[in-house]
Amino acid sequence: MAERNQIVSFLNELLDIGAYPDGMPVGMQVPGAAQVGRVATGVSASLELFQRAAQEGADMLIVHHGLFFGSGPRPPLSERDRDRLKTLFDHDITLAGYHLALDAHPQVGNNAIICDRLGVPEREPFGVHGPHTLGFVGALDRPLSIAQLVERVEQQIGPGPLVLGRGPDSIERVAVISGGASQYVAAAAAAGAQCFITGEPNEQAKWAADEAGVHCIAAGHYATEVFGVQALGALVAERFSVEHGFIDIPNPV
Repeated sequence: MAERNQIVSFLNELLDIGAYPDGMPVGMQVPGAAQVGRVATGVSASLELFQRAAQEGADMLIVHHGLFFGSGPRPPLSERDRDRLKTLFDHDITLAGYHLALDAHPQVGNNAIICDRLGVPEREPFGVHGPHTLGFVGALDRPLSIAQLVERVEQQIGPGPLVLGRGPDSIERVAVISGGASQYVAAAAAAGAQCFITGEPNEQAKWAADEAGVHCIAAGHYATEVFGVQALGALVAERFSVEHGFIDIPNPV
C-alpha cells in the first residue's frame, strides 16, 4: 500500500502542472481512500470507466480527460455527474486527471511516446500553448513515403487514420501533437515538417493542410492519448510498489 497524497504529489511535481494553463482542474479531482494498493488508468472520465475501475478493485484512477472541462465558473452538477461521482464515492476511488501537462512531458507524455513509436529519435519542442509547447517536431529515422508513414501510424497507434492535405511524396520530418490539435497544421509546415500527426481534425484542417502543402494524419483523439496515462500508471506502480492496470474503452473518435 502507498499513501494517496504522496502519489498525487509525485505526479504533480513530475508533470509540473502549475506551468500549463488548462481548461479543467488537474491533479486530484475527487479524493478517495487514503491508502492505495491498486491504480487504474484510462483516457476519459466516464461512468463506464468508473464502473470498470470499481470492478477491478482500484483505489485510484488516473485519467487524461477528467471531470469539469471548460473555463469559467463550474456549472451545476447534472444527473450524469451525480452517477459518475456516486460510483467513485461508493467505492472510495480517488480520481486524478492530467491533461496538457501530460501531453507535453518529454518522457512520459503522449507526444514524446508517439515520437518514440513512430521513429523520431531527435526532436525539438513544437506547438506553442501559453508559455510552453505541447508537441514535438523532428526527423524520421529514415525518409518514408506517405503510404509507408500511414502504415507505420496504423501499426503503432491504430487502424484507419484519416489522411488529409497535399504534401510531398517523401516525408523526412514530422510534427506531432496528440488529441484535438489540428489548428497547428500551418505551424507544422512553418517548422519544416512535411506531415503533421494529430488525433482529431476539425473541418478546416483539410484546407489548412492543402494550402500549406503538407499532409495531416488524424489518427484518433482517443488512440493518440492512451500512451501517457499508461506510462504514468507503470511509473507509479514501479515507484510505489502498487498494482496497475490500464482500462481500455476504445473510442473511434
